[in-house]
Amino acid sequence: MRRMGLSPGQAPDEALLTGLTTGDPELAVAFVRRFQRTVFGVALAVLGDTQLAEDVAQQTFERAWRHAQVYDPRRGSVRSWLTAIAHNLAIDAVRARRTSPIAPEDLDALLGIVTETPERRALADDRAERVRRAVAELPREQARALVMAGVYGMTAREVADAEDVPLGTAKTRIRTGTLKVRALLEAAEKR
Repeated sequence: MRRMGLSPGQAPDEALLTGLTTGDPELAVAFVRRFQRTVFGVALAVLGDTQLAEDVAQQTFERAWRHAQVYDPRRGSVRSWLTAIAHNLAIDAVRARRTSPIAPEDLDALLGIVTETPERRALADDRAERVRRAVAELPREQARALVMAGVYGMTAREVADAEDVPLGTAKTRIRTGTLKVRALLEAAEKR
């Protein structure tokens, strides 16, 4: 960089990323400084927790350092690659901090709470009420899969395991339920 008359702060993103793989401390510091606000912002937006967002930002830079050689500029910018890493790590952190998994036998009672209670209707806005009504119109299997995925953040694999169905069936239930709810909501908005 110096031979070309550029300071590390003026170097292109790709050059700074390359500096990570070579172990150049000056380029590594410049890389982190250039992207630290963006990475932290992505993590904080997903997590809503400053301390956890700092941890995810640190993990993001560690992962970028370990995997810098697989970066492909044809697939996007360094910034988009790095923010994708941060976003994925933040989502993983959200899933990992779930307090406890929901027992499938308890889901029916919770589904009733989500779909129809006077307290919920009184406190919820109109849009949330329409979503609850749309979910209540779904077949039971689709509603359960959609609530497990949408409300509890379970993956399709986790839904399949909880419902004791094949992965493809769980994915179909989630997707079909989502499409039906969307169609019901769009029909309600047109009225």
